[in-house]
Amino acid sequence: MTGKKILVVNGHPDAESFNHALADAYVKGAQESGAAIEVIDIGTLSFNPNLQYGYRQRTELEPDLLDAQQKILWAEHIVFIHPLWWGSYPAIMKGFLDRVLLPGFAFKKREGSVWWDKLLKGRTATIICTMDQPAWYYWLVYKSPSINALKKLTLEFCGIKPVKTVRIGPIRLSKASYRENWVSRIYKLGLRNS
Repeated sequence: MTGKKILVVNGHPDAESFNHALADAYVKGAQESGAAIEVIDIGTLSFNPNLQYGYRQRTELEPDLLDAQQKILWAEHIVFIHPLWWGSYPAIMKGFLDRVLLPGFAFKKREGSVWWDKLLKGRTATIICTMDQPAWYYWLVYKSPSINALKKLTLEFCGIKPVKTVRIGPIRLSKASYRENWVSRIYKLGLRNS
């Protein structure tokens, strides 16, 4: 394939979730556009999400996390899909990011400096976040804390940018037509590789 290399990272641990339907729609659209696709379904990986020693001592990476790092290095565009739980993404996704985006892989601190080198430059990303509140409310009242953290303090910190965001909500109590409309919109996002 000669299309864009896209990695889809699904942060919802439930295989029957709406997030999985969105991920499937994005993958379908991207494949139809000619993109090369890899998928990481965090809920199916076998790893300890606890960065037990912080960065003081290295915790050896499990095979699934080594594979995830290779997929990240391969990708030109990374799509993160996750629900909003207690104002942030699921704990398993946080553990995944803690364990995978390590110094020497995602960034490198400069000796004697507060600055760092961004080792994942040259990649772009999209964050697709579902929530049970209106998306405008999450933005206006709470200032989108988890999206800001993932976008600015994680992805851009490592050099991944620009990072686009898609907020979908409210999902709770939504009609099937609302969810189907979003599945269609995410499919079209995949077609555009954005």
